[in-house]
Amino acid sequence: MRAVRRIIATLATVLLMAGGLAAQTFGTTVSSVLVIDSEELFAQSEFGQRVSSEIEADQARHLAENRKIEAELTAEEKRLTEQRPEMDPGDFRAEADAFDDRVQEIRRIQDEKARKIVQRRDRARVAFLRAATPVLGEIMQNSGANVIFERNSVFLLDESIDITDRAIDRINEAIGEGADLLQEVDEDSENVGGSDEQVPPLQNTD
Repeated sequence: MRAVRRIIATLATVLLMAGGLAAQTFGTTVSSVLVIDSEELFAQSEFGQRVSSEIEADQARHLAENRKIEAELTAEEKRLTEQRPEMDPGDFRAEADAFDDRVQEIRRIQDEKARKIVQRRDRARVAFLRAATPVLGEIMQNSGANVIFERNSVFLLDESIDITDRAIDRINEAIGEGADLLQEVDEDSENVGGSDEQVPPLQNTD
């Protein structure tokens, strides 16, 4: 029954599209139904490309920091292992436990930093779609459409009702790289996540 309902819904969508395609007026499709690829909309917009570039830079810095920390922890572990024969067993156990605790804390902090990078990207996308909604509404109104579907949810379509490229151009005109929008995203991230924690200092190996 579910499969039948999905087929009926798909056919209804196709029929709605076919009935809504009326004409080409001044290069604008007149249709009661439009579709858009929201992933492409974000990725190819000036704002989306700026966000992607900054996220990639953040991830690269995070990876470099992780590698540096890993090297320092490896050196400290080696030092502790080499000193073990000369240490009192109780003292060694205390230092080993402290080292393990420090490793766990560093891992928690670094995982939190990675999570914040992902959250920044997600918040930026939400903010972008919120800012894009009025533009999409205007395109829908000018096209005489009643609804905009996500392209990925449509089984069959006429490419003329895909407004993704047109929407990208209009959104670029409206918000560009979205410096103010990105600032709002960063402020929201700070309010939710607080300030970044610092990795606890490693023991001096000198």
